[in-house]
Amino acid sequence: MRVSATRRKRSAAASSTTRTIVRPSPRTTGRTAGRTGMVLFTTAAVLSSAGCFGSSDDPSRHGPTRAGKTPGAKRSIVWNTRPTSIASVGDSITRGFDACSVLSDCPEVSWSTGTDVQSLAQRLLPSTTADAGTHAWNFAKTGAVVADLPGQIEAAAARKPKLITVMIGANDACRDSVDDMTSPEQFRTTFTSALTRLRRDLPKTQVYVASVPDLKRLWSEGRKNVFGRQIWKLGICPSMLKDSEDLDAASNDRRQRVSDRVTEYNKVLKDVCGRDVLCRYDPAVHKYRFTTSELSKWDWFHPSKAGQAQLADMAYRRITASAP
Repeated sequence: MRVSATRRKRSAAASSTTRTIVRPSPRTTGRTAGRTGMVLFTTAAVLSSAGCFGSSDDPSRHGPTRAGKTPGAKRSIVWNTRPTSIASVGDSITRGFDACSVLSDCPEVSWSTGTDVQSLAQRLLPSTTADAGTHAWNFAKTGAVVADLPGQIEAAAARKPKLITVMIGANDACRDSVDDMTSPEQFRTTFTSALTRLRRDLPKTQVYVASVPDLKRLWSEGRKNVFGRQIWKLGICPSMLKDSEDLDAASNDRRQRVSDRVTEYNKVLKDVCGRDVLCRYDPAVHKYRFTTSELSKWDWFHPSKAGQAQLADMAYRRITASAP
């Protein structure tokens, strides 16, 4: 079919128009991009402020962390080397048993809160508050075992002290026989429960945990005194001190079992305390070699007033150290 020249020209013009691409001017492009960038920036800022974007410091990206701190952040809880109030819990050592008179408590010379010795309270607190007993309290009980600790801590927590000192475990090993000693598993369960209860009630209270003294060392030193050996027969720590002069295999094995159990208790104290950022465990007490002059002249087993002062020295160094 023949197509006229006029129609061919019209068709070519239409085809040329279809292929034409309209390009915006540089000025128009700049204005459009600027408006788009501003919209994106504003949107991002709104989303970010609403928490829609996570970051490397977002705790939810790392899961719960110890003491509520986030990785890379500074610790929010800092140990205070000068606490302004002290409560003590524990056993006869913290009650100053046999330090002043035979078979009786003498809390005035307690290493932790005593007023007649350079105790921890005397060193840390102003004399007006320490002597008046308004910022220092002693809840320890002679004969206490770890099972008594939760009740003591509950009583201490009512005072809301800034620091609680703990010395417990000697009586758990000082039983009528080695078979009666508290098992390490039970010791761990009870101590953990007590510390957990404290942390629930007083999340910011600091805790100083003294290691259990070396009972075998106390036997070795105290047995040198004739009078002391007679006092021991009244029933002081029989698992370690009975038949104190016997050095046969059975007696030595019994004493070693007691010593080993104390070591296990100290491992528990160190481990459980070590999981709490506001708890400091002190191994120095177990390592300290008490001399005869630092033992009670009434039983040659409990610390004398001089021995109590040594315990206060150790605690003070640990508590006021810049780092544990």
